[in-house]
Amino acid sequence: MAYDVRSIAEYLDAELVVGAVDGATPVEGAIPLADLVVASTPGYATLAIATAKEWAQALDTDDRQPRLTGCVAVIAGGPADPDIRAALSGRDLTAVVVAELAADVVHPKLIALIAADHAAEDRRVTTGTKVLTQVARRGGVVAVVAELAHRIDGWAVLLDAHGEVITTAGAGSLHVRDAGSVAFGRRVRIRHPGLQVHPVGQGEDVSAYLVIGARGSTSRSRDLASQVAALLDLLLHTPNHPATERLGREVMLSTLLRGGAEAATLLRRWGVHDPSLTAFAVSSQSRAIDPERQTIRWLDELGAVHVVSAERGRVLGFIGDDRATELATMVERLSADAGMPLRMGLGSSAKPEALARSAAEARQALEIAVVDSRPVVWYRTLATVSYVLDHLDDSATTRIAAVLDPLRDDGGRHGELVRTLEVYLAEHGAWGSSASRLQIHRQTLAARIQRIEELTGLSMSSPDDRAAAWLAIRALKSPVRPRVG
Repeated sequence: MAYDVRSIAEYLDAELVVGAVDGATPVEGAIPLADLVVASTPGYATLAIATAKEWAQALDTDDRQPRLTGCVAVIAGGPADPDIRAALSGRDLTAVVVAELAADVVHPKLIALIAADHAAEDRRVTTGTKVLTQVARRGGVVAVVAELAHRIDGWAVLLDAHGEVITTAGAGSLHVRDAGSVAFGRRVRIRHPGLQVHPVGQGEDVSAYLVIGARGSTSRSRDLASQVAALLDLLLHTPNHPATERLGREVMLSTLLRGGAEAATLLRRWGVHDPSLTAFAVSSQSRAIDPERQTIRWLDELGAVHVVSAERGRVLGFIGDDRATELATMVERLSADAGMPLRMGLGSSAKPEALARSAAEARQALEIAVVDSRPVVWYRTLATVSYVLDHLDDSATTRIAAVLDPLRDDGGRHGELVRTLEVYLAEHGAWGSSASRLQIHRQTLAARIQRIEELTGLSMSSPDDRAAAWLAIRALKSPVRPRVG
């Protein structure tokens, strides 16, 4: 609700006498004092409207006292006399003294004001629910909880029926502990008062608990969280049929990468009849956005077949050459207009029988997009390292890659030192960000870089040596480079 006791007093140009009910307490409703039956809801205030004489009579009647708990006395029709003020003070009641308006005028004014406020709140909840439903389609449970935390200007924690965290948004460790305590009634000190608990499910079918801490409107956050709990119940109980579809696409994509006539036949059976395709790779910089869901949505909008599969946090797929530019434009527009933290790399056109090269190019372009924070990178636009490697013969490429042979494992796989060097160079030699990406300590990173320099004879303080190391890393990843013996 937008109105609290203090704002009501300002609206009526009245005097506020603060008692037990604080001026910041949200207003639940307005009612004539004679019609007051029950006390206010905890945490809210009911405005009880009457003249000074009527309030004096009410305060002298013992059976009216319980109903006044949590109410705010709106004294209309003129200044309250000293006796009424003393009586209110003795019972610690908050009062709004309206000097210029009669009670039969104050009541409809407040009813109209609060009704308009409620209507605005309802519209905000309806709009928020629609947005959250769309978010659920794109990002599932994680995205819904993240959007809820944003809309209530607070934090949210989703716990399973056993108290384990499913996902959080805007919450630190103390918030999570408080969420578990209030959800399961544990007798510990809760550091964040005013938390709301919304069971996901009903009765014995409760599968999770949504706990929120809101800084904005309490009623709106309560209504919105209630809607979200119902939405989460649907998401958590929906059978994951797409898992089977996802596995099938993964197997079929592996066939495409092997190439040959089998790949071309599979594409035709898959409903793809384009003479050539372009590979693309997508990743998200935010855990709140599922790149696979988002990619499938793009393909639906373009009317393209879902030739995609998730792999290690990114998505690899193929699309007809005529739609590749449309796809890239769509991603760039979303990044510019909506600030969506997605990155895409696109390879070059390839025949259905030989898609592996385009896929490797798309992965390399995606790496550049991530490093440079660019929404879309085409492999053909990489006119530096890629251009050099593409114009070298196999022998020269092999000699460049051999610079890193001392770092490779006995089995011929890239070792952790190669990966360390790649990240270090990609982060422009920044120790902090390199260690963070590698999830190691800075001292460990320094030791690895020293070991790399000892094994290769390269110096990371030399621009020429850093360039040679980066060329070697790209040569190792080159899709046309022959295997080094």
